[in-house]
Amino acid sequence: MTFPVVSTTGHLGKSLVVDSERETINVHDTSGQLLGNMPWGAIIERVLVSGEDARFAHCRTQPRAPLALKVQYTTPDGKQFDSLTGGIGGGGLFIESGTPLSPGTELTVEFALPDRPWDRLKAKAKVAWVRNKPERYLLFPGMGIQFVELDKNVQEELVGLVEALNRNRNPS
Repeated sequence: MTFPVVSTTGHLGKSLVVDSERETINVHDTSGQLLGNMPWGAIIERVLVSGEDARFAHCRTQPRAPLALKVQYTTPDGKQFDSLTGGIGGGGLFIESGTPLSPGTELTVEFALPDRPWDRLKAKAKVAWVRNKPERYLLFPGMGIQFVELDKNVQEELVGLVEALNRNRNPS
């Protein structure tokens, strides 16, 4: 089956050709020349794994930066877990976990910033999304945590930290 691209800016005139025998999707240019293809398995994995992060990126009110911090989180029934963050922002953080909790689960999280390891910061939060499988050794399984209750000063500190980390990673 061939599907012409008619409304995606930058790709008008190209077409997607579904090859069910080879289980691939082929991309052709305006003259019908094959530009490339992708197996169905790769597309499915891409949607299931990386789509989790992308699905919620538009919901974030604060930018994030990659940062590994020790974090302790406690469920409402009192179970405590220790882990690492994979990223942090003024609106939440990512906790690496091989067994992430279900979206909507309420938590209390505690962590310390790198410049003040003795000062434990505490926030009420909830699981916003989960990544159940790693993606090609780059992204760990875990859960995106959204802060529900966070001291305004702590949030401002986090925003400043993220700005400094991102500025140092992307010098102009």
